Amino acid sequence: MQFDLAIMLAAMGITLLEMSEASAMGMALYADSRRIAAYGAVILGVFTVLIPTVVAGNYIALLPITYVRLASATLLLYFGLRLIRSARRSFKFQRMGPPKGGGKHDEAEKGIMLTGYSVGVVEAFEAAIVLIALFPQNFDSTGIGVIAGGILVVIAAYTLRAQIRKVKQATVKTAVSSLLLSFALFWYIETVYALNDIFLIPMFVVFYITVFGVATRGIPRRKIEAVEAESS
Repeated sequence: MQFDLAIMLAAMGITLLEMSEASAMGMALYADSRRIAAYGAVILGVFTVLIPTVVAGNYIALLPITYVRLASATLLLYFGLRLIRSARRSFKFQRMGPPKGGGKHDEAEKGIMLTGYSVGVVEAFEAAIVLIALFPQNFDSTGIGVIAGGILVVIAAYTLRAQIRKVKQATVKTAVSSLLLSFALFWYIETVYALNDIFLIPMFVVFYITVFGVATRGIPRRKIEAVEAESS
């Protein structure tokens, strides 16, 4: 089959867009947990969807998108709420030091890994919706576009890794939780009414303010600022 530049660029564009979001989440989770497994969780989630997409191709288009969005939104809602608790523990850690015992820490780490996996699955499915329409047109060109987009995402993630690591853990968890909750609400609404992606921005702002308020409730602002000044 003859190479098709337009299809290749379309496949590369959607891969770059969706995998950049997954990569940014993976970097944020790595900055929070300092475990390389955070990247692995996101990558595993991506492969869970993209490999069947390539193999099954057109058959994925038969899945009811409404049910998929509901399932994805429920997953993100669950993990987003879990990260609110984790963010609160991080703010307490900044003020009071590490808690006694490692059980809760281990539970938080497990939650981060599961969050990374769910984000990888969701972002890959968003890309798969477009890719399943491109593969029948020109399989080789679509495949090249996916590979090219993936390479660009890896290069960008490696280049920005140092900046991401400087972000404080509590801030990362607050942002990640807000992002997950924003997508959850967005997809719940989209099951009954089509929304423009621009609505994700005000949703994120509202959730960030809410999550930050819940995570820092009862912790005096002056103590948080003092600890942050000492650690910076």
